[in-house]
Amino acid sequence: MPFGRAKKQSEPLEETALYEYAIKALGRRMRTVAEIKRLMRARVEQGEAGEAKMDAVVARLKEQRYLNDAGYAQDYARLRQENASFGKRRVKQDLMMKGVETEVIAKTLDAAYEGVSEEELARRHLERKGIRKPSNEKEAARVMRMLMRAGFSTGVIFRILKKWDVDEDALAALETSDAEDRDDS
Repeated sequence: MPFGRAKKQSEPLEETALYEYAIKALGRRMRTVAEIKRLMRARVEQGEAGEAKMDAVVARLKEQRYLNDAGYAQDYARLRQENASFGKRRVKQDLMMKGVETEVIAKTLDAAYEGVSEEELARRHLERKGIRKPSNEKEAARVMRMLMRAGFSTGVIFRILKKWDVDEDALAALETSDAEDRDDS
C-alpha cells in the first residue's frame, strides 16, 4: 500500500483492554454484535483463546446494555425510514449486512413498517431527492432504478409511475425489462 503507513503488529489485548477497546468503538457509534466482534478479532490472538475473550467481552457489554442487536435494529429502521425514506427491503439488506439475526430483522421491520404506506414513503423519497415526473422512457427507467435501490417493490414503483401518467409504452418496456431481470436472477 503506497500511501498508507504500515501498521505495527501489536500484541493481543487482554480481556480488560479488549473491553475498553470495544467501549471506545461503541462510543463512536452504535454497532451490532457482529461488527464489534469483527473489530475485536484483529486485537486478539487466533483460536479458542481469542474467541473466549471476545465472547466474554460481548457478554459483559450485553449485560450492561451497551450492546443490543434488537435495539440497534429498531433505531436503525426508524432512522432510515424517517430520514432517508428507505423501503423495507433496503433496510432489511442493510441490517443483514451488519450481521443482525434474521428473526430480529423480521420482527423489527414488521413493527417499524406497520401502518406505513410504502407508496407514500416512496413519494417522500422522490421528493427528498428532488425528482420530478419523468418526461420520457429513459427518465422513467432512472426513477425506477432509484426506487429499487431505495428498497421499494416494483408494484409500488409502477403505481407511482402510472399516477404520473408515464407513457403506457414506456411502462410496458420497463415491466418487460424488470421481468427479464428477475428471470436472470
